[in-house]
Amino acid sequence: MTDMISLKDLQVQFLAPGKVIRAVNGVDLQLGLGEVVALIGESGSGKSVTLRSIMRLHSERSTRISGTLQVDGQDVLAMSSRELAALRGNTVAMIFQEPLLALDPVYTVGAQIIEAIRRHKKVSAREARQQALALFEKVRIPSPERRLDAYPHEMSGGMRQRAMIALALSCHPKVLLADEPTTALDATVQIQILLLLRELQRELGLSIVFVTHDIGAAAEVADRIAVMYAGKIIEQGPAAQLLTQPRHPYTLSLLKSRSHGALQKGRRLDTIGGAPPDLSNLPVGCAFGERCQYAVPACHTAVPPEQSLGAGHSARCFRLHEIALAPA
Repeated sequence: MTDMISLKDLQVQFLAPGKVIRAVNGVDLQLGLGEVVALIGESGSGKSVTLRSIMRLHSERSTRISGTLQVDGQDVLAMSSRELAALRGNTVAMIFQEPLLALDPVYTVGAQIIEAIRRHKKVSAREARQQALALFEKVRIPSPERRLDAYPHEMSGGMRQRAMIALALSCHPKVLLADEPTTALDATVQIQILLLLRELQRELGLSIVFVTHDIGAAAEVADRIAVMYAGKIIEQGPAAQLLTQPRHPYTLSLLKSRSHGALQKGRRLDTIGGAPPDLSNLPVGCAFGERCQYAVPACHTAVPPEQSLGAGHSARCFRLHEIALAPA
């Protein structure tokens, strides 16, 4: 399978007064042609930082990025500003978490999409408007011609997210990065957006990295799931296998902490004790060790290596083959 994204030992550090924040710590991740990979984990685990690093959206002054970062066979870390501008939109595009903040409030939504099309494609303003209208129809925005002339604040949350998807698709990218695209939307609209993304992915042959806190959303759209903790992928594999046969204690804890129909009235929801580590002062050994009920002394002295579990499933834990972890 052709890799549209290839990350090897990706390290991302932010320079702050008196300290270095190690947000991403050796991520290895591949995204195949036409594949959807979901990144899941708690807030602060490095999911969005990884996503933005793929397009080099972090401040050059306060960010250090190392490792291998390739998109469609191109070395992103070696690109000039002009090459990056060509990459963004044409090859890889992003759906941001909050469209009301990502869209410019002083321009109509249509004007912003038309500008993006004309920036990357040699077309007239009239032709660009027709393409923008076609995109609004594709993402099923009602009364698309009228909505092209609407400002972001004049649209509902779900409609703004659809407009953001249209903007991301405006230059026909090969790779789509979706940063929690269903956050702050009600449940019905969330389902509509997820189904729309999956439909567009299949129709256009897109490769997608989908960042989410919602395990149900990941199960709905992803072919593979990668679980992140403290800036490192600690388990990854085919979605169905990882969700039914989790092998890392953190993955199992995430799945158990879900609220679902099987939860009995009066029973407390399972939680993960403690808090994620300080990324400017990471502990020695496994970052999850202090919160893990299966921890042994080795967990506090060395970082567990990645171990293959077969069928593309792997995890980082010293006790993978000792502890029978029941499905969540």
